[in-house]
Amino acid sequence: MPRLSEVITALETLWPAERAESWDAVGTVTGDPDQEVGRVLFAVDPVQETVDEAVRLGADLLVTHHPLYLRGTTSVAATTSKGRVVHTLIGNGIALHVAHTNADTADPGVSDALAGALDLRVVRPLVPDTTDPEGRRGLGRVCELDHPLTVREFAARAAERLPRTAQGIRVAGDPEALVRTVAVSGGSGDSLFAHVRAAGVDAYLTADLRHHPASEFAGEHATGRPPALLDAAHWATEWPWCELAAAQLDTISDRHGWGLRVHVSAVVTDPWTAHAPSVHPSPTTTPPGSASRAPSDTDTSGAPN
Repeated sequence: MPRLSEVITALETLWPAERAESWDAVGTVTGDPDQEVGRVLFAVDPVQETVDEAVRLGADLLVTHHPLYLRGTTSVAATTSKGRVVHTLIGNGIALHVAHTNADTADPGVSDALAGALDLRVVRPLVPDTTDPEGRRGLGRVCELDHPLTVREFAARAAERLPRTAQGIRVAGDPEALVRTVAVSGGSGDSLFAHVRAAGVDAYLTADLRHHPASEFAGEHATGRPPALLDAAHWATEWPWCELAAAQLDTISDRHGWGLRVHVSAVVTDPWTAHAPSVHPSPTTTPPGSASRAPSDTDTSGAPN
């Protein structure tokens, strides 16, 4: 079996740490460079649920997309949730390695995996990496569909192809508008609206879209139809990368004759666990059980109470 240092070297060729954003926290968090690695688990989040899964599998290495400590810490006491993660990892001899923004912009990277899950043909990065002479690395992807779909149909495809979450897919835009080109970005994506606008696509699928940026994005297209927005769960847009990354490591393992057993976590770590559809009437409709009356000659406000 290979040593951890050898496997980490291979992972760093896929996602070099120097390509991560300056604020990010990537790389190896726990693990002895000389320990042997026979089984690897890929997951989005380094939370207790995925660490426990690694323990059950007998994994020697857990590779996650999200960092464990993004803002640093002064304690790894087991009295905290992240401290318990560290204690469980070390106590069971499991290394943890993180590939975050360096995996976002890789070729292939997080958004390539998202596009693949949606059966989209990648054309170019949404935000190109200016240090890449081939122009293939970067944040997000601009894609094409083989056949046009309505926004409604494309949303249904996303709901079917991405892992099930309580949120599902939220849509902003005309559900019957045709979609031929799509921008995608795994994870939080409303900071990329300017690039989406410049790309001239018909739709944009990402996660964590907020009220004001989404509203302003639509308003800035007052002279024409804005791209439809499709808002999926953050975890769901990044989980396809785990399958892509596992396949990449499998290929490396076969090339070196390592015989690694590589797994993808089946644990849903999206924080939202339930969804209650809205049933209340719109504000222009009188809610059931409430009293209303038309203005009368005695009203001084000129409007119903």
